[in-house]
Amino acid sequence: MLEIENLHVAVGGKAILNGIGLRLNAGEIHAVMGPNGSGKSTLSYVLAGRDGYEVTEGDIRFEGESLLGLAPDARAAKGLFLALQYPIEIPGVTTMNFLRTTTNAVRKARGMAELDAPSFLRLVRERAKKLNVPDEMLKRALNVGFSGGEKKRAEILQMSLLEPKLAILDETDSGLDIDALKLVAEGVNAWMGPERAALVITHYQRLLKHIVPSHVHVLAGGRIVRSGGPELAEELERVGYDGVAA
Repeated sequence: MLEIENLHVAVGGKAILNGIGLRLNAGEIHAVMGPNGSGKSTLSYVLAGRDGYEVTEGDIRFEGESLLGLAPDARAAKGLFLALQYPIEIPGVTTMNFLRTTTNAVRKARGMAELDAPSFLRLVRERAKKLNVPDEMLKRALNVGFSGGEKKRAEILQMSLLEPKLAILDETDSGLDIDALKLVAEGVNAWMGPERAALVITHYQRLLKHIVPSHVHVLAGGRIVRSGGPELAEELERVGYDGVAA
């Protein structure tokens, strides 16, 4: 599904990623772990097409097609979704309106019929209930005054509505207590299936106890220095990044 080949990325002229190679198949969950400054968030941003991240060498292919040169909305239409570490606030735009607008925009780009108001309301309430997102929260401005858990639940709700093929979760566990973490993980696991895949970026093993990866990669100095199965995350907990990357 996703092939990253010899990926080099610079930001403001400074090299951040230095030859990332990764292949992610449908039905797989890959975790990328590493210390601060290793390039984890840069990897997520360049996959999503964020401005300011220059690919100086290599390629990113999604279902056989290069993503380089495609705008973020075009990538979303093809089935990519990025869950941000710090979801942004949008004052004046209700969560409900945001969700309906983004859902219908992606549906239209995929050649699907847009949902009318009653159909969308039924769908969003059905999905929201599973993530403990009440109607009152949907009426509030997007992420304004939300707790960390509320922001992440709203983001996973958006993911469930957009129905991407590949979800990139950039430190989704950041700022979550254990109950919110479990709820968000349940939402991700419910979305996951044999035709979908996830790239989970995290510092800690605690998230991977709830979203169990098939592969774990250690990123350091802009390179993948070690890959393995779920046991690699457990090793990191015991010996730290220095012990694994040495």
